[in-house]
Amino acid sequence: MPALRLGNIAPDFEADTTTGPIKFHEWIGDSWAILFSHPGDFTPVCTTELGEVARRAEDFKKRNVKVIGISANGLEEHHKWVQDINSFGAKVGPTDVQYPIIADPDRKVSVLYDMLDEQDATNRDNKGLPFTIRTVFIIDPKKTIRLTLAYPASTGRNFDEIIRVIDSLQIGDKHRVTTPVNWKKGDDVIVHPTVTNDEAKTLFPEFTQHLPYLRTTPLKVE
Repeated sequence: MPALRLGNIAPDFEADTTTGPIKFHEWIGDSWAILFSHPGDFTPVCTTELGEVARRAEDFKKRNVKVIGISANGLEEHHKWVQDINSFGAKVGPTDVQYPIIADPDRKVSVLYDMLDEQDATNRDNKGLPFTIRTVFIIDPKKTIRLTLAYPASTGRNFDEIIRVIDSLQIGDKHRVTTPVNWKKGDDVIVHPTVTNDEAKTLFPEFTQHLPYLRTTPLKVE
């Protein structure tokens, strides 16, 4: 199976989740989506991640982003794990996991999205199936893959960075701009190379020309 690339259509699939069965593209609807995978239930790093995503539900909602997790276990284990996540998460802030977690004990979705751990041949369950690595896909409303990140199983993700990328993608789609190194929402942005200087004078009247190919501008966004 060829690797998924940026710009590919995210493969559609049907799956059972903690909130009921879904058809992935239908579930995304007109929203953006984050699909993020986990090596297994009842694992320490994953527990901290899932709690963090639950605590940041409003951050995702105001960006029109749906989140969905996937772990290589069945629904019964998932539901028990959610109780643990909420219990631990309450120690650092109110935590209520409401988003779906896909049950993938046979790795069907993990194989479809190439999320299996191939670097460590010993990282397998009692059936001999490989665990998933920590993969993130950001998918836009057209079902196009806009970002992929792959973390080793030992390293927790930085959801500040994932939200930062969503902000960058959404602003770029709307305003014909790109974002510079270490950009954060509210910082100056880069005028897209396809925008002529004459256009820029209208679109971005406060833009600054630094180099023939580098122009920055303040951009007011909600």
